[in-house]
Amino acid sequence: MEKTEKFSDYLFAKMGPPNVTAAMHGTELPPKTTERSDAPLELTGYRKWLSDNLMLLVTLSGVLLGVLLGLSLRPLQLHGDSIMLISYPGELFMRVLKLMILPLVISSLIAGSASLNAKMNGKIALRTLIYFASTSLFNAALGIALVLLIHPGNPDLHNADDRATDRKAVKLLDSLLDLGRNVFPDNLFQASIQQAHTVYLPKPSMLRSLNETLNDTAVALLNGGVEAQRQRLEEIEEVVLVRDVQYRSGTNTLGIVFFCLVFGTFLGTIGQKGQVVVDFFAAVFEVIMKMVTCVMWMTPLGISSVIAGKILSVDNLSLVMAQLIWFIITVAIGVVIYQFIVMQAIYFVFVRRNPFKFYKGLIEPMLTAFATASTAAALPITFRCMNEKLRMDPRITRFVLPIGCNINMDGTALFISVASIFIAQMSGMVLGFGELLTVLLTSTAASMSSASVPSAALVLLLVVLSAIDAPVQDVTLLFAVDWFVDRIRTTNNMLGDCYAAAVVEELSRKELMALDAAGVNYQDLTVGTPNGHHGGLLEGQTELEASNKSVMSDAVVVDMSAVMNNVNLQQEHSNRRV
Repeated sequence: MEKTEKFSDYLFAKMGPPNVTAAMHGTELPPKTTERSDAPLELTGYRKWLSDNLMLLVTLSGVLLGVLLGLSLRPLQLHGDSIMLISYPGELFMRVLKLMILPLVISSLIAGSASLNAKMNGKIALRTLIYFASTSLFNAALGIALVLLIHPGNPDLHNADDRATDRKAVKLLDSLLDLGRNVFPDNLFQASIQQAHTVYLPKPSMLRSLNETLNDTAVALLNGGVEAQRQRLEEIEEVVLVRDVQYRSGTNTLGIVFFCLVFGTFLGTIGQKGQVVVDFFAAVFEVIMKMVTCVMWMTPLGISSVIAGKILSVDNLSLVMAQLIWFIITVAIGVVIYQFIVMQAIYFVFVRRNPFKFYKGLIEPMLTAFATASTAAALPITFRCMNEKLRMDPRITRFVLPIGCNINMDGTALFISVASIFIAQMSGMVLGFGELLTVLLTSTAASMSSASVPSAALVLLLVVLSAIDAPVQDVTLLFAVDWFVDRIRTTNNMLGDCYAAAVVEELSRKELMALDAAGVNYQDLTVGTPNGHHGGLLEGQTELEASNKSVMSDAVVVDMSAVMNNVNLQQEHSNRRV
């Protein structure tokens, strides 16, 4: 008899554990004891590595091909039309990627915030914003330390005659107020195509006098009055300017992000009635990700076209690189220090895992961000790698990545701090502690209000230069190399979003596990009890109350303490019955 029991135990061990889910519903099937002979063989060795990293190799080949093509065609002195045709496939590639940004951001934020309760959304948002502000402040401080140590600014880069005294009125206050106007849009449809910004226009009462001055200037020119012309032009320059809020072309992603977060949070509070809307946006997100997978096969052609066209369009590449090489080296050193030391240390301290393995999984979206010079354009590929390759919690990635795409600009903070002090060094300015502190704070604030589009930092650089009273016209010196530096700092922005998602997921792990447990426990309340009775009523509980509990199981907002207390009471009640 004892041998028979041992033999039966051996058979059960070989057959594996029973299907618990099917057993609950009384439909358990016998486990399979043999494998199908026609099952696909698992890849091993270099074939498995090639299959896992095929998209990475495709992206890397596009980058290398673009660099080689651009450098090899420069000696041919191609016409502008030829360069335009070479850049045309890359332009289409960028347009297709940008086409998917808006539906991707909307669907991911609404589905992600609706899958969490309101309290959880608040905690994740607070942790995300604190992380973004801290890393942006650190990058600005790192940039200031490097630019003071290396001192790339050489006053001989331009002549003294080029230094004008006129300075454009750009204020940090206007940038911060525009940030608030864009966060709270007055028209959601307008926010999808336009952004609010502050401009300075002549005072309305002075428009008539300005027109008269221009007419008098034209008459003076006809009569040969050079001195009169000069006086009239001086009067034009002294025209009083006033603020005016206008709209410019471009998607107001900040306003859309804010609306989607609020909409998704309240959508999760209405329970089962809003589930169809959540499912809709979740389906939209899945469709967009499938479209991204198809678009990524255009990567070799698109990315190589973008890079080759940009290299061919730069005039006198060697001279520009020679003049501003130390500025480029300073920014590159800051990016390398942050990516390979600071980011990895942050990941290891919070997540307690191998940070370089995580970094390796992000090479594909990093190359895409480098080629497109836009965090937003690389967002679809970033989503795919974070969810599928790195197995991050989609509730966190859908929440953090779209926000980080618009707020977290670590590389931009580094660039603005380096560029502002670099221009001050070229102008012979000596910055004290107060000016350096101003650069630190304004670089951080300006970077968090930057748009995730190419060369947006050059506009914000004017804010910092105005704050320290540096000549803003010297920004034009950086246009020659910004096409390259922009790509370097964009990788910092993209990686900062991904590492932020990893850290926030680890800090929110307990709350996420509690939400998962709450969902499972609520669904199990009406499955059955060990004695076979359906419903598992508690003492003093009616069937109507039990049915209300089962309806409530689909709600997103959950009282965690009540859930756990009900589960414990039900387990005790079931044990007493047994």
